Amino acid sequence: MAIHRDEIISPLPIRTFDPKIDTSRLKVKSLKLMSAGHLPGRTMQRSKAVFSHWAFVYIAGGRGYFQVGGAARQKVEAGTLFCFFPGAEFDYGPYSGCYWDEYYFTVEGMRVQEWLDNWYTEPETVKRVGTDDSVLSKMEQIFMMMESGIPVNLDSASLLLESVLYNLTAKAAPGESGGRKPSGVAAVIDDLSNLLYEPLNAQKVAEKHHISVSTLRRIVHAYTGFPLGEFVHRIKTSEAKKLLLNTDFTVKEIGERLGYADVFYFSRLFKKFVGSSPQIYRAHNGH
Repeated sequence: MAIHRDEIISPLPIRTFDPKIDTSRLKVKSLKLMSAGHLPGRTMQRSKAVFSHWAFVYIAGGRGYFQVGGAARQKVEAGTLFCFFPGAEFDYGPYSGCYWDEYYFTVEGMRVQEWLDNWYTEPETVKRVGTDDSVLSKMEQIFMMMESGIPVNLDSASLLLESVLYNLTAKAAPGESGGRKPSGVAAVIDDLSNLLYEPLNAQKVAEKHHISVSTLRRIVHAYTGFPLGEFVHRIKTSEAKKLLLNTDFTVKEIGERLGYADVFYFSRLFKKFVGSSPQIYRAHNGH
């Protein structure tokens, strides 16, 4: 992961993910997640932009516009999804004087055509899919898997992105139930992702899904590549990084918000997963 500032793009720190993995080690050959990023507070507009790969963009906040070639300009607001694709020119960005909070994912592979044929129809159209904290949690999971540098985790990240896009698109499709709850493994991961601001109670989560704690642990390890406890600590650490860069909360306040009463324990965990203390991470990344 790279974190940098570019005042032309945004006044806030930008995170980008560009995994360097030998593609021969990937088991999912039909879909590769090439790069991703989070651009909070984006203010930059682009005109006649072209792209060599498919890129899918989710806007979590703010407002702006999106236009493909000479087609009509479309409104973009919080909870919208759109994409870029080869062979067209795009004008897009926040309105002048405004911003948007952007998550983007660049992909390649035959699977993309399957999406277009079956469920991601009208790719030139902005899709209104709504805002949902669990969607952002999943996107942070994708970032975490990409950052690990482990081939199986990059495969998992690609498949999780596919699931996220499918479910978001289903919310926008006429006649589909956007409020439908996920089932099975996805529901378990959803619940765990929503534990950002409370302690993990594995027994409670297992009972809710009518499984044993040992089964819960197996599900999480198979789906994410991490043990249960480490997975929860990692998603909390990802949230902590965002809070360190984008708020003025103290390290102690951030730890307490994330369910860590002991600031020293929280700092040790953060350093274990990030490689530096929360204070150094904040200082080196421009807050």
